[in-house]
Amino acid sequence: MDKREENKAVSHFNIQLANPRGFCAGVDRAIEIVERALSIIGAPVYVRHEVVHNRFVVDDLRDKGAVFVQELDEVPDGCTVIFSAHGVSRQIKEVAKKRKLHVLDATCPLVTKVHSEVIQYGKQGKTVILVGHAGHPEVEGTMGQATGDVLLVETVEDVARLEVTDDVSLAFVTQTTLSVDDTSQILGALRKRFPLIEGPKRDDICYATQNRQDAVRELATMCDAILVVGSANSSNSNRLRELAEQEGAKSVLVDGAGDIDSSWVLSAKTVGVTAGASAPEVLVKDVIAKLTDLGGVVQGEMHPADEGISFSLPVELRESR
Repeated sequence: MDKREENKAVSHFNIQLANPRGFCAGVDRAIEIVERALSIIGAPVYVRHEVVHNRFVVDDLRDKGAVFVQELDEVPDGCTVIFSAHGVSRQIKEVAKKRKLHVLDATCPLVTKVHSEVIQYGKQGKTVILVGHAGHPEVEGTMGQATGDVLLVETVEDVARLEVTDDVSLAFVTQTTLSVDDTSQILGALRKRFPLIEGPKRDDICYATQNRQDAVRELATMCDAILVVGSANSSNSNRLRELAEQEGAKSVLVDGAGDIDSSWVLSAKTVGVTAGASAPEVLVKDVIAKLTDLGGVVQGEMHPADEGISFSLPVELRESR
């Protein structure tokens, strides 16, 4: 009996699948922008930073002719450059304009909404407080929209340490991929300390982040272990893993089936599977196949959620369909 058959003989565990999981509308749009640019304009097409935070997706687009760069000075004159789904600062846009680069903007429309809020608050002379993770491209792009003061907070403790010159003329915005629960606590602390602080009418945390976190919260009631398919630099994927553990299930983040530790899986009775908003379904299927190979049996999938959201492509790509 080989090792695989032995595992099947002695180890049986259930598999539960989260829904919704995986790609969101903003990620779908960003990837399609790169693919259609390659098809219509032809390779090479330059992309500033990873268009979405997933290693498999980036490698696939690179194989098709996309060239990923860190800064615009790596893009030759006259070439096409695509801004990632996370958005860029006004300064980056100005540099691209001065260099007369052909720009395709793959910024998620929900991130663009936050940018608009920052710009509007700046016009009103307000200091903007951004709730987000330092160093994340979305945070850098959002802070780069400000015409006035913008302050970053990551924790409730950061709120207590804030130093502002005018505690009346304040407004807040948030990164779109944060923990819903953690953000609620931070915003509660902001409102308690600054009762007159303004904020957007609708939550900045995107629908996909909220829906996938709600699904993991429910999944954790059925499972003692949860695999989150997503890359290590994916903010929303990391939040899913953290939430699963907060809800009492051990959890790990995996880029794909090859990252699965069989001993970790075989110690569980029920293993849940979900995926971050930048992880393609093909990786989820590979993970399920690996779990099945180890003796797992798919018991069910949460009731499918039709999120019913899509975002249009830039006009020049739309017209070529």
